[in-house]
Amino acid sequence: MGETNVSTREGRTAAGTSPLEAEGTRPAGSFVRRLRTPRRPRIWYELALIAVSYWLYSLVRNAVPEQRAAAMQNADWIWQAEQAIGLAFERGVNQAVNSVTWLVVGMNYYYATLHFIVTIAVLVWLYRRHPGRYAAMRTVLFVTTGLALVGFYFFPLAPPRLLEGGGFVDTVLVHQTWGSMASGDLKHMTNQYAAMPSMHIGWSLWCGLALFTLARVPWVRVLAVLYPLVTLVVIIATANHFWLDAIGGLLCLAAALAVTHLWYGRAPHRMGAVRGRPEGARGTARATTADPQRIGQAAAAESARPAFEDEPAGR
Repeated sequence: MGETNVSTREGRTAAGTSPLEAEGTRPAGSFVRRLRTPRRPRIWYELALIAVSYWLYSLVRNAVPEQRAAAMQNADWIWQAEQAIGLAFERGVNQAVNSVTWLVVGMNYYYATLHFIVTIAVLVWLYRRHPGRYAAMRTVLFVTTGLALVGFYFFPLAPPRLLEGGGFVDTVLVHQTWGSMASGDLKHMTNQYAAMPSMHIGWSLWCGLALFTLARVPWVRVLAVLYPLVTLVVIIATANHFWLDAIGGLLCLAAALAVTHLWYGRAPHRMGAVRGRPEGARGTARATTADPQRIGQAAAAESARPAFEDEPAGR
């Protein structure tokens, strides 16, 4: 009886835990593995994280020196480069849309509101419907935004509506609508020369990616494709961005996806489900306790078990 107890303890130590874990000290690798393993997010932690992150984003974005001369010079350079390659179509779109009052007013409100509303709605949807994928998708959004701050600092850029002699129309001022914080009475509350990259495009592409890869309802997936496309038209029609700013937003998202893939070891939408310990695993644990000879086999099987399993999209 005593021999059985001794071999059981020795088997558990050898197969199940390291000596450090047996003494109550977790190795650094287990902490990192826990961070990379899907688990149910905590609502208050996530709300606090989002609030603090957005506050820091706004603080850093607005603290970047506006550098008007450099911003105007960069805008003029981009405009000339687009003309040189024959893709300087922003002014034509801006003036055409400006001639249709109801359309341009709707675009002004679209630009001012949906950027935040849709992004928050998708975050809530991920939190409720895909908790195992929420942390990875949220990380993509945060890294995308962080990379944008780097662009704001090193490449100040004036939007087309501020380009002197460019012939662009500031649709918010002309139609006296509440819109971009960089126009009208709110222009002193934000950095007007942080147009590259476009986070309207970066965030809308993130929303579209999340919905298209995880939603199962066809019309939702259609909206997921249309949303960033319509956003692209809006930012150009309202003269808030060059189309090259949209390319910058796309590149930020692509880099964020790559970083997140390296950290988690797979694409965010392929992260696993949040599940409790399977019944089979508990049964195996009881069986190995009763039968010391199976300890090694059970430990090997447990180590071969993936850290998480894929959850069918939409569930």
